[in-house]
Amino acid sequence: MLSDFRNKRPVTRRDALRAGGATALAGLAGCTALPSPPVEARNDSDDENDGPVAVASFFSFFDFGRQIADGSPLTVENLVPAGLHGHGWEPNASITQRIIEADAFVHVGEDFQPWADRAIQTIKGDNIDTALINARKDIDLVDLAATLDRDEEGVGAQRGKDPHFWLDPRRAKQSVDNIADGFAEVVPEYADVFRENAETYKSEVLDRIDADYEAIFDRAERDIVQLAAHNAFQYIGVRYGVRMRPLVTNLAASGDVKPADIREAEAVIRENDIEYIANGVFESQRPAQQLVRETAVEAYFPVTPYAGVREEWVEENWGYEEIAYQINMPTFEIVVGNKTPQEAAPSEGWVEQWRNFKPI
Repeated sequence: MLSDFRNKRPVTRRDALRAGGATALAGLAGCTALPSPPVEARNDSDDENDGPVAVASFFSFFDFGRQIADGSPLTVENLVPAGLHGHGWEPNASITQRIIEADAFVHVGEDFQPWADRAIQTIKGDNIDTALINARKDIDLVDLAATLDRDEEGVGAQRGKDPHFWLDPRRAKQSVDNIADGFAEVVPEYADVFRENAETYKSEVLDRIDADYEAIFDRAERDIVQLAAHNAFQYIGVRYGVRMRPLVTNLAASGDVKPADIREAEAVIRENDIEYIANGVFESQRPAQQLVRETAVEAYFPVTPYAGVREEWVEENWGYEEIAYQINMPTFEIVVGNKTPQEAAPSEGWVEQWRNFKPI
């Protein structure tokens, strides 16, 4: 069935670009930081699949996409290599070539991933028929934290807004619908499959994650979390009534930590008798290590805004759901004082692996 689908597909401008894509992509990559490793492809279909392909610019929406596409000929690929944060990465032109070759491109909306914006401009400007699926469509964003410069930070036409909406499972449900609708336009004969899978994922996974997060913060001993990480967790705070205190106050995971940031974190730790803090899996450990050395904090444990994956997570086929339960929830249980690290650990060896964990 998959080969029949591809054989019936008309020749398009994208097909022509496959033959001469290097010329079409000249100058598109911009200031690429590093060569791009091979694309991480994950799906439940046969490796020889010749059916339609959707590529995603961000891990969370790749994972939503593969759940939605289950049982269809549509293959979903993650463009961001393992070990990299999905926000600050700058790929080379081969990734844009892959987008042009794909039937659909799932992205996070404008002004969040500059390389994705450039690829979208090329697709539109050259009338390439890759379908563009905006996972952020019709989602209400919250205001940026007051610590940020609203003239310099924010998302697209909604300057002054926080882009990390997918951390709120309720907002994430809208992005699942957006992806399902986009897939339905690409492979209309499987529209019912996509939408049924989306409903199942929302009700059986996102609703459960939402309820379990809510239970954690409802029974919390304190309403503040000190993060030795960048400002990516505000939606958790807004949704569940907890104050997320990032150490790095801008939206980029690579943001600098200033001495004043450390001093303010030290005051928060002292005033709230904080024993454990959270640190970003894909961020520098030096600020967290400094807080452990210079304050009453005993240790830091991992959190992630679902923006990337480690190699072992790929091997274990972890997605948004598994990361929520294996990484974020145990750490939040610890840092709000609900459980000791040993009580919160979801598996044997977790505390040893993640207590004051080392960089990738």
